[in-house]
Amino acid sequence: MAEFVADRFIYFVSRPTPESGRVWCPRWFAHAQALSRLDSIWRAWETLRWDGALGMSNWWVHHVDPHLSALMDPVTGPFAGCVDGHLMHEPLPIEAVPDGLFDQHTTPPTKDPFSLD
Repeated sequence: MAEFVADRFIYFVSRPTPESGRVWCPRWFAHAQALSRLDSIWRAWETLRWDGALGMSNWWVHHVDPHLSALMDPVTGPFAGCVDGHLMHEPLPIEAVPDGLFDQHTTPPTKDPFSLD
């Protein structure tokens, strides 16, 4: 994925200007959401680039455009604090999950995937 970002992706997307209202962080790899979104973009690229009919249109409209909007959003995107240099966001606060809360959702009651029980 890093190769895709360095060798292709950075040439496909225009560099944000201060007037654009978009933000990019050169340390994109240090942001978990960016890694996930860019990995998704890359995986879609690897599949859709072979579709000679609508593959690239599909890739731009359904994958790149929505992910870029989220990534480069200056308020809610992962790079929002990186306008003047890389800044890590604090993770969301969470509380410990009570023991057993999700057991019923992760342990199937039967080994038969077609059972209605």
